[in-house]
Amino acid sequence: MSERSRPPQTQANAGEPIVFVVDDDPAMRRSLTNLFQSVGLKVETFASAPEMLQTKPPEVPSCLVLDIRLPGLSGLDLQAELAKADIHTPIIFITGHGDIPMTVRAMKGGAVDFLPKPVREQDMLDAVRAAIEHDRKRRELESTISTLRARFQSLSQRERDVLALVASGLMNKQVASELGLAEITVKIYRGQIMRKMGARSLADLVRMSEVLGVSR
Repeated sequence: MSERSRPPQTQANAGEPIVFVVDDDPAMRRSLTNLFQSVGLKVETFASAPEMLQTKPPEVPSCLVLDIRLPGLSGLDLQAELAKADIHTPIIFITGHGDIPMTVRAMKGGAVDFLPKPVREQDMLDAVRAAIEHDRKRRELESTISTLRARFQSLSQRERDVLALVASGLMNKQVASELGLAEITVKIYRGQIMRKMGARSLADLVRMSEVLGVSR
């Protein structure tokens, strides 16, 4: 079981950011918990990598403060396991025994920071705030892309054909020629596409197409 630093969360604050801490040193876990709580952050701590792997991360902006040297499964091993599970929580590594190869491996694995012990409190808070903001933006982008994909799926094949040509910069007359349609029909399709995709303008529609990778 993990060490929860606060009572079970209510529905009202379930979306608050959370900091996960994995460190086998009880004193370090307490110290980091006190630090993060002092600035109003929710915290959940674990004494080992397997403990964290048994917990499903909540769908809120978060980050992981991870000791690189742990008994059994190391911090780097945990980083690899989370990647395999398609969990992209930003990781801040901390260690009293860091070296260059270890740092390089951690950063290549997607770590957002690598802090040597003893860690300055302000450096830790700055790193955590940046990591949570990074995760918030990632989640917002993924949500936007998911919404756009659902809207794109609602288009008919002919509407998708028109969208691809319009997004490539062709005028209605050129799209009509490419698809063997009347220009007025292309205009009707464009209107339907704009409505289904929730686009406010042609430029907006083109940006959506770029995000989705729609091309001719």
